[in-house]
Amino acid sequence: MKKQESSLFPTYARFPVTLVKGQGSWLWDDQGKKYLDFMSGIAVTNLGHAPQQVKEALVKQLDELWHVSNLFHIPTQEEAAQLLTDNSCFDSVFFCNSGAEANEAAIKLARRYHQQTLGTGRNEIITFEQSFHGRTLATLTATGQDKVKEGFQPLPAGFRTVPMHDEAALEAAVNGQTAAIMLELVQAEGGIYAVEPSFLKLITSLCEQHGLLLIIDEVQTGIGRTGKLFAYEHYGIEPDIITLAKGLGSGFPVGAMLAKGAALRETFGAGSHGSTFGGTPIATTAVKATLETIIKERLVERAAELGGYLTEQLNAALSDNPLVREIRGKGLLIGIECSIAVQDIVAAARERGLLVITAGPKVIRLLPNLLVERAEVDEAAAILAAVLAEQAAVSTV
Repeated sequence: MKKQESSLFPTYARFPVTLVKGQGSWLWDDQGKKYLDFMSGIAVTNLGHAPQQVKEALVKQLDELWHVSNLFHIPTQEEAAQLLTDNSCFDSVFFCNSGAEANEAAIKLARRYHQQTLGTGRNEIITFEQSFHGRTLATLTATGQDKVKEGFQPLPAGFRTVPMHDEAALEAAVNGQTAAIMLELVQAEGGIYAVEPSFLKLITSLCEQHGLLLIIDEVQTGIGRTGKLFAYEHYGIEPDIITLAKGLGSGFPVGAMLAKGAALRETFGAGSHGSTFGGTPIATTAVKATLETIIKERLVERAAELGGYLTEQLNAALSDNPLVREIRGKGLLIGIECSIAVQDIVAAARERGLLVITAGPKVIRLLPNLLVERAEVDEAAAILAAVLAEQAAVSTV
């Protein structure tokens, strides 16, 4: 019997590249080829690859303590949580391992709050089409994309998904069982669509009117990605709950759920929820060093500035390309919508040394790190302009 090529499950459609080294905005493969990274591990390495401040903190922690369990007080966990609450509208933090786990915690908190704290018995969460909230059974059910649900029925009850910006559908979905409304303020996996302020105003109004919790999924938009530390700051609102992961630990696996108010804090009392590896000394050291760097070096403001510059360069470079329909996004979360599928364009950019990713079949997603240089932005825009010009020429033949 012939041995299979890999012992891994084939769950990922991998690029034909093996990356072995990273520094700042750059990656190198095992053949020595250099790539300009405008993926950031899908919005994870917000400080670039191997940031010195985080590395130094982790090396120090590795010499001291790795794991003890959450049955003990963990100083770095307290310090990381304090940084998050000091720089947001929240006052309680639960650490976990991923964005899906953070969203699971938010769903559980919303249900428990209504069932045990308020005694209403409510259990339903309203979410939106084209959203992405994770791949656990609960979070893929919350996700508004059918492709992630195929083959996993029966799915858990307790979720209603409505079209984004459809006011009538949203109002009709709210009923006596509704516990919360959950959404991304920029649908990243769904095509880089920002929520319209007027629609968000309706959402917050319905939450206030019906006693619903507002949960904002900031797994991809949080930690400076959109030009604010958290995307909700763009809209002048204060959610009840947000979820974080990706950019929180500079590449170290960590997630967090943040909540506001004493009632929600007390809802998650001792024994109500937990995570073996959530908030270990190593993980929260990475969080603390990442947040301290972002705040001290004012990288949120830099992301807003460089995001504006990147958008300007893309608009100038691609204005005459017939394939480009729209360039949109916030901060350093940018999408280029095209009239054709972009998979071949992404591959051609990779061949030229630029790493980008899709956001749906017809959107190129750009996610440079928050320390990206203007010269690197210029180089990325030039490569994309060349690749899209070549594709336009082929498409019109």
